Amino acid sequence: MKKILPAILIVVAVSSCAKRPDAIAPTAFPAETYANMECSVIDSNLAAERATLTTLSRAQNDAATGDAFSVFVIGVPLASVAGGDKEGLIAVSKGKVQALESAKIRKGC
Repeated sequence: MKKILPAILIVVAVSSCAKRPDAIAPTAFPAETYANMECSVIDSNLAAERATLTTLSRAQNDAATGDAFSVFVIGVPLASVAGGDKEGLIAVSKGKVQALESAKIRKGC
């Protein structure tokens, strides 16, 4: 039992670390949401969402790096515990980017 508990704690600590942005799957977002928009509006929304995704991805990379370091040093993923994990926001942003790109293709923009 004395050997199992530390192993379980390590697995739990590592599994709760922030993921890298490229490992986060997009949330399904219907392209029809943007079907009634003009191409110029789709383009501006797409540019804004890509900028948001870039900002969130930087923060997520920082959180993942911080978690890896803090788990190594003290055994606790501090960035995730402190709210630095942006996984949900990145998934939504990726879904919006995909939906906007699909709408753009469908409209022939």
